[in-house]
Amino acid sequence: MKIALVQTSLSWENPMENRSHLVQKINGFMEEVDLIVLPEMFSSGFTMNPKAVAETMEGETVSWLQHLAKAKNCAITGSLVIEEKGNYYNRLVFVFPNGDIKTYDKKHLFSLAGEHQFYTAGTKKLIVEYKGFKICPLVCYDLRFPVFSRNAENYDVLLYVANWPKPRVNAWDILLKARAVENMCYTIGVNRIGSDNNNHEYVGHSQAVDFLGNYILEPQETEGIFIVALDKEQLLETRKKLAFLDDKDKFEII
Repeated sequence: MKIALVQTSLSWENPMENRSHLVQKINGFMEEVDLIVLPEMFSSGFTMNPKAVAETMEGETVSWLQHLAKAKNCAITGSLVIEEKGNYYNRLVFVFPNGDIKTYDKKHLFSLAGEHQFYTAGTKKLIVEYKGFKICPLVCYDLRFPVFSRNAENYDVLLYVANWPKPRVNAWDILLKARAVENMCYTIGVNRIGSDNNNHEYVGHSQAVDFLGNYILEPQETEGIFIVALDKEQLLETRKKLAFLDDKDKFEII
């Protein structure tokens, strides 16, 4: 499976401008891929003012994602602010090439920024089956909580979309490798670059790590679209040979 990691700056609380910028970037590369990954809150930046940018699942940005997925004949994923039944969610949407959608609401809200005061936390993990791979998509701060991401479902790919700032990017690098090793899976992190209206600086470090903790794509610091290829057979052969997941603890999250 070939995956495109889109590392870009974001316009503050401006979905229309972000959609325009992203579609230009995506249409600018010719290589065919199976999945395009956008950062967390790709339509707005990491805002604590959800009322200013919130959309519904029938809104312009979700429709734009569906149109783009069909036009590029690939899946596309990222998170945006969704309003539903009076609540706001930092919602990751996974759009299939035919326009079908699966969603995951960010479980671990970033209390340091007050995210928990404005958004409602999700409760359910999502496993997406696509192109012969089982993918577990998560959002930013979820990276710090290994129990929730533990590979109880035998997924193949762990995927994080983020707005992870420069002062803590070392933790981002360390934890992505840790999640890959402990779960014996491909682990991909897609982060933004630039700065936001809260004067937070982002240096990207979008990257891809294999199931043994080796870089497929080393952390990147420039704006761009980076392509990685994942080999399911190699993953399965290594799991069979080492069998570390056979010894994992059994537990229940309550």
